[in-house]
Amino acid sequence: MRLHTPTEGDGPHDLRHHGDAEVRDEGSALTDLAVNVRADTPPAWLRERIAESLGGLAAYPDGRAARAAVAQRHALPMERVLLTAGAAEAFVLLARALKVRRPVVVHPQFTEPEAALRDAGHTVDRVLLREEDGFRLDPAAVPEDADLVVIGNPTNPTSVLHPAASIAELARPGRTLVVDEAFMDAVPGEREALAGRTDVPGLVVLRSLTKTWGLAGLRIGYVLAAPETVTELERAQPLWPVSTPALAAAEVCVSPRALAEAAHAAHRIAADRAHLVAGLREFASDGLCVAEPAEGPFVLVRLPRATAVRGHLRGLGFAVRRGDTFPGLGEEWLRLAVRDRATVNRFLQALDRAVTLADR
Repeated sequence: MRLHTPTEGDGPHDLRHHGDAEVRDEGSALTDLAVNVRADTPPAWLRERIAESLGGLAAYPDGRAARAAVAQRHALPMERVLLTAGAAEAFVLLARALKVRRPVVVHPQFTEPEAALRDAGHTVDRVLLREEDGFRLDPAAVPEDADLVVIGNPTNPTSVLHPAASIAELARPGRTLVVDEAFMDAVPGEREALAGRTDVPGLVVLRSLTKTWGLAGLRIGYVLAAPETVTELERAQPLWPVSTPALAAAEVCVSPRALAEAAHAAHRIAADRAHLVAGLREFASDGLCVAEPAEGPFVLVRLPRATAVRGHLRGLGFAVRRGDTFPGLGEEWLRLAVRDRATVNRFLQALDRAVTLADR
């Protein structure tokens, strides 16, 4: 684990490259293991609720009911909730609204927080977690004078679930601690979640409803933070930032029925992930290594000639996420979204062929 201050043009990392780039245009016909959105979503009942909301499009969006529903879901007052156009908007708001001197981002992780901070004119330091440490957080590695710290949990792309106690150790008076929990509802029981905690000073938790419910095209997420932080972020938002259909989705996605369905899906994802990891271990003799234990709806793997393997997989009908755009990773890394067993079995057969072709 080491501290790194990027300079302009530093490194090969394209912070604005995301998994959707793998399945655009000619990639649209590929079986998608590149995007971390749960397959077969949104469910019919959610599509119906969104469709019903279209009758109210003539009126300006009113987020009060959705905000209250999110607050109730986390047993918080409404003043601690801010609805956003996806978690990505929240990163932009944090970068623009908060006055910080030394922001630090813990990598490898989702790159949008650092990109937003840079765009807002900040110099960003990186704490790089290492493979030999299991990409695990050592709170002591974060500089004491950092007044904004960003970490994902479970972390994209490593699939590491950090202990909540370890993350809480990062809290300091005068420091904003941002925890991206976009994939936490894919963890059975939401172990290690900090959402809903009010005893951690400076805590800001981000949640997304786009991953579990397949709403990436609708853009809906939320921030949980102290009322004064919510007020600062809200001032930086444009008027009516979340659309009426997105508000309808937010309200129903935090209902008891939806939470029960998400909990069931989390257990199914865990079983499907175990099946994927077991299959990937069969490629150990080819030099493939899985970052374990994986706890998110995706798996990070390192293998020789990964760029060539990825290209051959595309030719065989599968899209996977390149890993070299994540600080702390290189060209030998790939991220694989967890899919159902039938899809995984087909993928493993294609991977066997792709590795053979790359070795020629």
